[in-house]
Amino acid sequence: MLATLASLRIRNLALVEDLLWHPGPGLVAITGETGAGKSILIGALQLLLGERADKALIRAGSESCTVEAAFDVGDGGDLDAWLGEQGAEPCSDGQLLLKRTLAAAGSGRQFLNGSPCTLAALKALGDRLVDLHGPHDHQSLFSRDAQTRVLDSYAGAAGTAAEFAAAHREVQKLEDEAEHLRGLEQDAAMRREMLSHASQEIAAAKLSAGEEEGLMGRLRAAANSRRLLELSGQLQAILAGDGDGGVRQSLAEAVRAARELARLDPAGEKLTSAVEEVAAQASSLEEDIRRYAGGIDSDAGTLQELEARADLLQSLKRKYGGTLEEVIARGEQAARDLGEIEGRGERLAALEREMAEAAARTRRLAGKLTAARAKAAPALAKAVTSELRELGFLRAEFGVRLEPLTEPRAAGAELAEFEFAPNPGEPLKPLRAIASSGEISRVMLALKSVLAGQDGVPMLVFDEIDANVGGEVAVKVGQKMRGLAGMHQVLCITHLPQVAAAAHRQFAVRKEFDGKRTTTTVGELGATERVAELARMLGGHDSKSALAHAKSLLAEQG
Repeated sequence: MLATLASLRIRNLALVEDLLWHPGPGLVAITGETGAGKSILIGALQLLLGERADKALIRAGSESCTVEAAFDVGDGGDLDAWLGEQGAEPCSDGQLLLKRTLAAAGSGRQFLNGSPCTLAALKALGDRLVDLHGPHDHQSLFSRDAQTRVLDSYAGAAGTAAEFAAAHREVQKLEDEAEHLRGLEQDAAMRREMLSHASQEIAAAKLSAGEEEGLMGRLRAAANSRRLLELSGQLQAILAGDGDGGVRQSLAEAVRAARELARLDPAGEKLTSAVEEVAAQASSLEEDIRRYAGGIDSDAGTLQELEARADLLQSLKRKYGGTLEEVIARGEQAARDLGEIEGRGERLAALEREMAEAAARTRRLAGKLTAARAKAAPALAKAVTSELRELGFLRAEFGVRLEPLTEPRAAGAELAEFEFAPNPGEPLKPLRAIASSGEISRVMLALKSVLAGQDGVPMLVFDEIDANVGGEVAVKVGQKMRGLAGMHQVLCITHLPQVAAAAHRQFAVRKEFDGKRTTTTVGELGATERVAELARMLGGHDSKSALAHAKSLLAEQG
């Protein structure tokens, strides 16, 4: 994926109040006095790309800080498909937009192309976009899995490695399933009987979710049927009455009186309508009560049936689950497990065939991967050694050793071990055991130079990895970074004028005090300003010799 950081916007982060930075393509050098705030740019990028956030970074007096970036990504390609999986919009006009806000109170928020996203998604995207290296950030070179991936990339075998990892996972999945079925063989007869009993007992009950609540309501009604009949009879008597004592008779008289009232005075028609409505409601209510009473089941047999059903449900819940839904689920699982037991022989035979095929495919891919690694290892060692000698390790040796594994892993049948001997006469030892920060920085730069064509991460960031070098080695470091910029966008924070002079563009980070607050600013240097900044880095400030040296450094870059 081709991608270039087009702009970075920082607001209220540390000493930055509001900064908009356009780094541009190629090798970009970031320089400035110690303590000016150069690391703020790296911190902003790390924040934007999903690193853990420290609320102490929020500028004093502000409620939040925000970092935004726009990456030029061309047509988007596979990136748009990945964004779709995250629920984000595709790139528009060839730009990918990222944003993260950190709040002093509450949680922060992050966005991809304007769509909210998880921090994990932001970090996953960061791994695709940016490879950041600092003086103490080289753990990836110490990981043998990472070293093996580097070797695979150099060998052009990354695709084969991915195929092997997928095949290895498939073998593991099949073996886990077979192990599960073999476990069912133990006490199979007893287990079959238990599962069969549970499945049949629950199935015979013909349970339905939510049944219990309705059943208990019916049971309560059946248990009180005699009293319910008495009460509904009383209500009917009150409404219908005998002779002149019923509500219905009284309402009939009220209707007649209301109609006479309306005949004598038209203004009473509303009263008449209201009385007639009440009478109609009373008549309807009497009918409802009659239907209700007719539906009451006072049969003792019905009560016994309901009680038996309730007892059955309680018994099943005691055996198989606290709720009726859990009992139903238990019955379904028992049926599935019973099916597995009954069909385990046939499935095991099929699994054995599948495992044999998958294992054969895994062995074939492992052999192919091993051959590619064995061929590439000495070539990678030779290429990195050559690069290291140009970076000042005139007699150093770099080696790539392959260690076979007793059992294949997802990485393959062996792991790579990067070895290093910085001084002549010393044996090669694991890189993690002997390299200092200055040495590992140059080893990493050498590897990046060798792998420039295979490295899929479009943007490289070097944070003072040129520490502890100088002179001609510093010139070589600058040249290597400039070479990397032919295939990547390279951002480099440096104190070395030789490295800064190799950059296509140079930015100076400065602190400014307005009498009240200190603010960090970033500005691109023009030709004259750049000479002055390089002279400062050379230690001569405005001295003629330092200025002349600065001009010569720039002239050497053409």
